[in-house]
Amino acid sequence: MTDKTYKASWAKIGNSSGYRITSDFFREHPEFVGSDGVIQVIAPDTVVFSRAKTEEEGQEEDDLMLSLYLDFLTKQALANPDELEEYTQDMADEDEELIAGVILDAD
Repeated sequence: MTDKTYKASWAKIGNSSGYRITSDFFREHPEFVGSDGVIQVIAPDTVVFSRAKTEEEGQEEDDLMLSLYLDFLTKQALANPDELEEYTQDMADEDEELIAGVILDAD
C-alpha cells in the first residue's frame, strides 16, 4: 500500500454528482481507468473505493486458487500416502444428510 494521496474535487456530472481525481492517479494506477467499483463508508469522513473485478478476473483468480489447492493436496498425498482415507458410501450418505434441504444462492 502506498501513503501517497491524490486530490479529488466534487463536481456535477450530467444529472449526477461525482468526484474528479487528478490524472496522476490514473497514470500511476491504470487498473482503475474505465473501471466500475463500489464505495464503502468506513468511518465519518472516510470512504474506501474498491475496483470491481471483471467476471473474467474473478474466474482467473478462482482457477488459480483451485489449482494451488489441488497442487497442495497432491503434494500432501504423495508425501503421506499412509494418511489417505477411502471415501466410503457411508461417508457420502452422511454428507448428503448434512446438506439435505440446503438451498444454494446462484449469486
